[in-house]
Amino acid sequence: MKRRTLWAGGAGSLAVVALLVWAFAPGPVQVEMARATIGPYEQSIAEDGKTRLRDRYVLTAPLAGRVARIALREGDEVAADSVVATLTPVLSPMLDERSQREQLSRAEAAQAAVQRADAGVQRARVGQEQARVELERDEQLARQNFLAPAKLDADRLALQAAQRELDAAAQTRHVAQHELETVRAALTAVRAPAGAGASGFALRSPVSGRVLRVPLVSETTVALGTPLIEIGDVSQLEVVAELLTTDALQARPGAPVRIERWGGGRDLEGRVSRVEPSAFTKVSALGVEEQRVNVLIDITSAPERWKALGDGYRVGVRIVTLSQTSALRVPVSAVFPRSEGGMAVFVADGGLARLTPVELGGRNGSEAWVKNGLSAGTEVIVYPPSALRDGARVSARSVTVR
Repeated sequence: MKRRTLWAGGAGSLAVVALLVWAFAPGPVQVEMARATIGPYEQSIAEDGKTRLRDRYVLTAPLAGRVARIALREGDEVAADSVVATLTPVLSPMLDERSQREQLSRAEAAQAAVQRADAGVQRARVGQEQARVELERDEQLARQNFLAPAKLDADRLALQAAQRELDAAAQTRHVAQHELETVRAALTAVRAPAGAGASGFALRSPVSGRVLRVPLVSETTVALGTPLIEIGDVSQLEVVAELLTTDALQARPGAPVRIERWGGGRDLEGRVSRVEPSAFTKVSALGVEEQRVNVLIDITSAPERWKALGDGYRVGVRIVTLSQTSALRVPVSAVFPRSEGGMAVFVADGGLARLTPVELGGRNGSEAWVKNGLSAGTEVIVYPPSALRDGARVSARSVTVR
């Protein structure tokens, strides 16, 4: 009886110890798993962009004047060499009563100057005629030897001087006449009705296209070089995206581009045409200064698909920098750096987590391309906990089929 009691007590003690060990022993770590699959893989750069015309023409006033009201509106078609605006000379400023009286007084003074110049011309003609008559008389006396040759020479010089005085008087009269005409023209311009006798200058379009912008609609006076109308061909569009300089190094000319979020049903196809050589500084929404560069993209899809796009429309672009038709892929959240260097994943093998080094060919926002270290169908642990170690027991919380 006593031995049986001892055996029963020992068995009970062992059962309690086993129960305590089972209760306090660490359980398997609950993890998410995914399978490594083979399929297409690509890396891309996603950024916002906007459309713009390859060539735009801003027609400016070639001279100062008054531009007539422009009848064209945004979106109107224009043909090459068609008249888009007309400029006329600027009207003279209006004069008050005092200024008008001053102009009239100047006109009367100019008229008096002309009359005085006429009198000067008549006086010079009389002097010339007198010098000529005296020279003829002295020449007759000289032929009869009644006059010294020196007196004859003096008479000839006097005739030449009289001729010069007549020419000077005629020029003075010419100047006075022009001054009178100038004053009369000023008075005529002030009294003339608006636009009377004004010849217009027609501004013509250099190309066929559509009107993009009309800064000045109403009739107004403009200075030399004032923008009047902007014209462009909306069928010749390109997309410009401002990329970080580190990303722009990967966006090489010729790289394929998908144009997204443009408002149509399907994405448009494009191709990088140029990466501008000069970068610029831009402040981000967080207030951080960034160095960005413009990347120009040609739209290669059929024009009928994107004919509704216009200048300055916002779009999304995805520039493909790496593409593989058949690659071993795992979720990018399953890959992590090793302390010894390189990258690794945790593989679920028989309920245990096995640390497996891998060689990556690239990563994007959702997938990682594994070049070496795994085989297709292998289960990897997604978002491995920081406490997970090699050889630890794991159990699947859910399996993500990719």
